[in-house]
Amino acid sequence: MTGQVTTDSTTAEAELLALGALQVRQRFVDRELSPVEYLEVLQRRVDELEPAINATTEQLWEQARTEAAEAERVYRSAAAGEHDGPLPPLLGLPVATKEKHALAGHTLSQGLSFDAARVAGADNDLVARIRSAGGIVHLRTASPEFSCATFTHSPLWGVTRNPWNHDRSPGGSSGGAGAALAAGFTPLATASDIAGSTRLPAAFTGTVGYKAPYGRIPGAPPLSLDTYRGDGPMARSVADTALLASVMAGLSPVDHSSLPNPMSTTDWLQASRPVDLRGIRVALSVRLGDYPVESAVAAATTGLAGKLAEAGAEVVEVQLPWTTERTRETSFTHFGHLLVPAMREATAGHTRELAEYTRRFMEDAEATVARRSFYEGVQLEAQLQSELATAMAGFDVLLCPTSAVGSLAADGQYLDGIDVGGVHLQHYWEAHMTSPFNIANRCPVLAVPSGVGDLGVPTGVQLVGHPHDDRTVLGVGAAIEQLQPWQPLAP
Repeated sequence: MTGQVTTDSTTAEAELLALGALQVRQRFVDRELSPVEYLEVLQRRVDELEPAINATTEQLWEQARTEAAEAERVYRSAAAGEHDGPLPPLLGLPVATKEKHALAGHTLSQGLSFDAARVAGADNDLVARIRSAGGIVHLRTASPEFSCATFTHSPLWGVTRNPWNHDRSPGGSSGGAGAALAAGFTPLATASDIAGSTRLPAAFTGTVGYKAPYGRIPGAPPLSLDTYRGDGPMARSVADTALLASVMAGLSPVDHSSLPNPMSTTDWLQASRPVDLRGIRVALSVRLGDYPVESAVAAATTGLAGKLAEAGAEVVEVQLPWTTERTRETSFTHFGHLLVPAMREATAGHTRELAEYTRRFMEDAEATVARRSFYEGVQLEAQLQSELATAMAGFDVLLCPTSAVGSLAADGQYLDGIDVGGVHLQHYWEAHMTSPFNIANRCPVLAVPSGVGDLGVPTGVQLVGHPHDDRTVLGVGAAIEQLQPWQPLAP
C-alpha cells in the first residue's frame, strides 16, 4: 500500500512539473492547486536534481513561501467573490530570474568571483514588473562571466549542465534559465540576449525563448543603449513566453530606448495562438549564407519546413550573401567599441582573475576595433540589415536554425575556435546563427524546438519577423508547437 501511494504521489508531481504557467495559474483560479503546494513541488524537484545540473546561484524558498501564501489568500478571496478587479497576470507563479537581473538586497556579481559580495540596491525594472504582476522570484540562475559566452560556466559558480545530457552545455549566456526550465525547476524564467543568449539556451534545452525588438523590453542603463541587447522571457511554450513578455514589455523612465507595450496581456496571449498557416509565406534559409550546419540540425530544420508546407504555408528557400567571417567582424566591431570598454571598466584591476574565455573575448573584440572604426562597423550593420530586408521581402517570417552546431561541451572554452561539419571556424561564436538578428535587432525572433539531435540534445529554429512585428512570429511559433509538439521536460 505504501509503495502504491508513493508511486501515485510521484506521478502526480511529475504531471504538475510538466504543466505550463498558464495551466498552473488556471488551477490556482479553480482552487484545484495551491500556490504554496506548487512551490513545494518545485522545491523537491530542485533538491533532487540541482546538485547534478547546477543551474541556480541562489534559492529563495522562505521568501517565496511567504509570497505564495499571500497569493493563495488572494485566490481564496477571489473565489469567494471578495476580490475587486482582475487578478494580476502572474499571481502566485514562480519565476526564475537571471542573476544579472538585480534583486534588491541580493548579489549582483554577474559571475565575477572578485565581485561575489556585490549587492543590488534596488530591483531591476523587469524584476519589479514581475513582482508587481504577482510573480514570485524563487530562484536565481547562472550565467558565464559578464554573460559573454554561449556556454555557462565560471570560476565563481562552476559548470552548469544540460538536463538532457549532463556532458553537454545548456548554452549561454542564459544557460541557467534554460536548464532550470528543462529540469522542471520553474515554469518561467528571465533571460538576456546580445548575440543569442536567450535563443541558444532555448535551442539546446528544448524550450522557448523570445528576443523581442530592441526597446520592447526595457533594460538597465547605460548598456540599455546598446542596440544589440535585449532582456526577454523564456518558458516551455509559446503562450507562456508571451505571458511573461506581456509583463516585461513597455516604457520605462530609466530606459529612454524603451518602447510602448503594443498589447495588453490578453492581446499577447491572443497573438500566441496558432495562426492559420494557409497564406503564410515562409522564407527558409538553412545556412544563412555559408554557415556549416551540422546534418542533424539541417535535417530538423528542413523537416519542420516540410510540415509547415503540408499545413498550407508557402515555404520558399532564399539565399543570403552572408559569411560567418563578415558577421563576426560586424558584431565584434560593435562589441569592441561599446561592450568591451564597459567590461574593462567593471573588471579593472582584476583581469588576471577572469576566466580565460572572458579575457579572450575582450582581446578579440579589441583586435577588431584596431582595424575598424565605429562608423565602419555601422556601415557593415546597415549592409547586413539591407540584405535581410531584401531576403524577407514578400514573406511573413524567415525560418532558420538557431545554431549550426548541435551542442557544446559543458566545460568547454573553445579558445582555438570550433569545428563544425568539417569546417574550422576561427571563433566558436561563428557556430551559432543568432548574432545576425542582434545586428538587425528591431526584428523580433522567437526560438522554438525543432527536434532532438546528436547526443540526445534538442535542436531549435528561429522565426524571424519584420521589424516590430511581434504578433506574426508568435502566431507562427504557436502553429509549429501544434504541428510538432515538444516534450516539456528533459527525460
